[in-house]
Formats: sequence, structure tokens, C-alpha cells
Amino acid sequence: MNTFGTLFRITTFGESHGPGIGVVIDGCPAGLAVEDAQIQAALDRRRPGQSDLTTPRAEADRVEVQSGIFRGQTTGTPISLYIRNQDQHSHDYSHIEHAYRPSHADYTYDQKYGRRDFRGGGRSSARETAARVAAGAVAQQLLNQHNIKVNSYVSQVGAVAVPVGYEGLDLSLVDSNLVRCPHPETAERMAALIRQTRDRHDTVGGLVTGVVQGLPAGLGEPVFDKLHAELGRAMLGINAVKGFEYGSGFAGTLLFGSEHNDAFYTDEATGQVRTRTNHSGGIQGGISNGQDVYFRVAFKPVATILQPQATINDQGEAVTLAGRGRHDPCVLPRAVPIVDAMTSLVLADMLLRARANKV
Repeated sequence: MNTFGTLFRITTFGESHGPGIGVVIDGCPAGLAVEDAQIQAALDRRRPGQSDLTTPRAEADRVEVQSGIFRGQTTGTPISLYIRNQDQHSHDYSHIEHAYRPSHADYTYDQKYGRRDFRGGGRSSARETAARVAAGAVAQQLLNQHNIKVNSYVSQVGAVAVPVGYEGLDLSLVDSNLVRCPHPETAERMAALIRQTRDRHDTVGGLVTGVVQGLPAGLGEPVFDKLHAELGRAMLGINAVKGFEYGSGFAGTLLFGSEHNDAFYTDEATGQVRTRTNHSGGIQGGISNGQDVYFRVAFKPVATILQPQATINDQGEAVTLAGRGRHDPCVLPRAVPIVDAMTSLVLADMLLRARANKV
């Protein structure tokens, strides 16, 4: 499916080397103030060619608002956002017209559809995520009305990891360096590793941590559409993602229940219900409990490497293939705005669904 969401719903379209990519947002309430500049700012964070740590493909990624917004406000009708492709080098992919790149979607697309657009991966390319980022920027402006803040940052590249949790970081520093890591010393080590990896014609993966603050209690559905399940679905739908965990995650399995349980108390200063720990990651029973929601998303090393690799072609014959063209040695810095966007889309949808839960 190319559609995501229940009430706040998006449908993306377009291919990496086609005329452009875009998204239609349906279900966004009328009267929401939307600034084109905020959509563009989000796209600028994701666009290629930002630095020597990313692919040099030079796309301006200028958003065109084609419908659904009039005089700076949503009209309640479908919002159409379009981004033109301007720097395609389709000839860079002629060598894979009949060959299957290792760990890419070439073979599986052939099996599913009986054909594929080999130019940059077509629909399977991460280029498609620009449309999600544009839609996520609209969703974030809805969240802003409820004082909900979404922040993501690179917390690990290869074996280089931030030594403290998000509580010990100044998240306003995320965009202060090329890696988008708010821990300056670690960011320098991450950047050095990415450059070393690029110079070896290889790639490296890592982790992005997402944090949601100001989320009210009561968002999420109790059975199939649990908040963490929807966040996991959103993250696992991002290119190159291999895993998702929230709260204590897999590390929580090392604790006893007496250590892991989050005890409730009433904050005397505010009268709000709080928990003394947050191993639950702000979610219990699939529903937000008012504490910070935090999670980690694992990204694999980018599959395209500029080294010879053994593979086969569509006739089953053994061939040797080396990547060509312009590719990210590490997807993590550009993945941060994508994680932000998908988080915002899930939360915007949950906010609208919550309106129907009680009088």
C-alpha cells in the first residue's frame, strides 16, 4: 500500500528518477495554520547534497503546494504537495537493468510485479521519503497547537554511541553539526567514522533515537492500533530500518519486575499524575500515559557500496557488480527528519482519533 494513517491519512506517489514525487494528505482538519516555510525547512534537513557526509546528488527539493491550503490555512480538502526531481543521473543505473544488487529490492520487486524501474531503485528508493517529510511537516504544525514536541537525533554510528540518555542532552543542539548528534564530542567521532567508511567505499549503520514530549495521556488504541505498534509500523516502513524498540526495549529483559515497574505518584506542584521511572517509554496498555515517549530505530548500512560484489542477473547467471553513482555512506544524518516526520504523522492521526473516544 502507498497510503498510511486512519484519519490523518497520506498517500505518496512518484519514483526516484521520474518527473517528481509527491503526497496527498487527506483528513487534515480545516482551519489549521500552515506555513510553507516550515514544510520547506523540513525538506531542507532531509535533502541530499547537504555535506560531505551525504550523497552529492543536488536536489533543491522545493515544495509546491497544489491544493488544500488557502490564505495560509487548510481548507479541509485534500492537500497536495509536489517536489520535482531535477538531478537524476539515470545512466548510473544502466548496469543493473538485468542484475540484482545485494540486499536491495531489485529481486523482490521483480518477483512481486514482474518488472521494475531500475533507475535509482524507482519506488523503492529512499527518495520517496521526501514526500513523507513534507506531509510530516504539516502534521507537526497540528501538534504544535497542542504543545507536543518531536525530536530525533543520531545516537549511534557503528560502534560509536552517545554515552548518556536523551535526558542528559540538549536536544536544541541536534542540528548544530553535520551528523545531527546533540553530543558534540561524540558527533566528531561519528563524523570521522563516516568519512573513513566513505573513503573505503563502504557504508555504516547505527541508531536514531526519537523523543516525544508534551504528549497527553490517553492517545492510542487498546488492541490492534496500540501507540507503540503504530510507531513501530511507521519506523519499520522507512528504508534501511532493521529494528524498533521503545522504552527500556530489549534491555528491559535484564530487569526484574520489581525493578522495571513504573510507580505512579501525584506531582504536588502541578497536580499531575507522574511516574518515578519511565521504563514504559510513556506508553502502557498501548496508550500514552503522559510521560515522555522515547524509542530507538536501527538503520542498516546502506546496501549500495562502491565495491565489486558477487550476485546474479535476472537469468540466474552469476555476475560481479559494483555500485555506481551517488550514495550516502551513512543514512543516519538524513534519516533524522524522516523519523521526525513519521512520528508526527502517527501522533496527528492519534490526536484526531482520540476525539471520538469520549464525550
